[in-house]
Amino acid sequence: MAEVTSTKLNPESHLLLDQPLLRLPAELSRKNFKSAALHVEHDRKALLATLKATANDSLAGRKSASESLDSLDTMINRMRNLKRKMEGFHEEERTIHRQTRARLEHLQDLYQIPSLADVKYDDWSRVRLNRLLVDYLLRSGYGESAAALAKEKRIEDLVDLDIFVQCHKVEESLRGKSTHECLAWCSEHRELTRKAHSTLEFELRLQQYIELRRRGQLAEARHHAQRYITPDSETINPEIHQAAGLLAYPPETRVEPYKTMYSSSRWDFLSKLFVKTHHELLSLPGRPLMHIALSAGLSALKTPSCHSKYASSSSNASSTTTTVCPICSTELNELARNLRHVQHNKSSVEHDPIVLPNGRVYGRERLLEMSSKAGLEEGKVKDPTTSEVFDASQIRKVFIS
Repeated sequence: MAEVTSTKLNPESHLLLDQPLLRLPAELSRKNFKSAALHVEHDRKALLATLKATANDSLAGRKSASESLDSLDTMINRMRNLKRKMEGFHEEERTIHRQTRARLEHLQDLYQIPSLADVKYDDWSRVRLNRLLVDYLLRSGYGESAAALAKEKRIEDLVDLDIFVQCHKVEESLRGKSTHECLAWCSEHRELTRKAHSTLEFELRLQQYIELRRRGQLAEARHHAQRYITPDSETINPEIHQAAGLLAYPPETRVEPYKTMYSSSRWDFLSKLFVKTHHELLSLPGRPLMHIALSAGLSALKTPSCHSKYASSSSNASSTTTTVCPICSTELNELARNLRHVQHNKSSVEHDPIVLPNGRVYGRERLLEMSSKAGLEEGKVKDPTTSEVFDASQIRKVFIS
């Protein structure tokens, strides 16, 4: 019964890591619908206004028949352009629906697997691993490698290639000291950024102001501040005061905070702020899913003794034992050093546990056997981890309560 319980698959716990898999398509679908609705409403108002003006001018005799026909042709062309835009939105919606269906089927497969020992679980886990690898490559800026891996493994609908490629493109433009692409992104998502109280657009406008001041264009800097910066005076007051004071300090100043404002490190700050804002608006985790999965797995396997100075690992020369603990391996030991270890409700111990004077617990039978193989004289036992030797009379039996 214990073996069945330990290998039984709990889909709900697995899906904790896969929430973004469905959240992002939902966010994209909502954004696509709102964009389509805005275009329809904008063109509807313009068409109705033009139609009303044309009808009134025709009835009043202010327009000839040919002029009225030209106005009608203009309205027809506008409606055709709207139709083309709607076709684009419809195609994007179909893509989102296809991806959502594929992701739901992928997650539903997990509920059809009864046990962790099932070969189907290995296949499902391999697909998840490939997804995590693609996600990591995309976040690291290796878009082409990520696309190649996704195509090879046929998981294009399970990963978000276009979203991360666009994000990386804007991020790189900011590192290249250009605000145009990011401002265009802010304009496209202005409603969402305002609801989230994001300061990204303000920081971009402030950077434009700083660059104007750096070039000595004081009049343009003041005009830019009046148009884009001072309207936010009620919500971002301290930064606006600093921006005003910047006019009095040249780029080579050593006075803070103006020295920091002129620093090129602000571009790195802007790129990180954009990525953070982008991920928050689209409900994407701030860290790669690979890091989250690794942290959880390493913490689950880690024990308090894994980083003991007497740890039984290949890095401990005094140890006479080997271990199958993955955390004690040289590959993962340093990686897991700063992670916490989990509390285990169940422990596995020998059937005849004893404790040595140094406080370490072993099975009596196995300890005596190892001491004999080590060539010790009768009545002596050796700690296989620390190599300390004790009299057999010093060992004490342990009773598990």
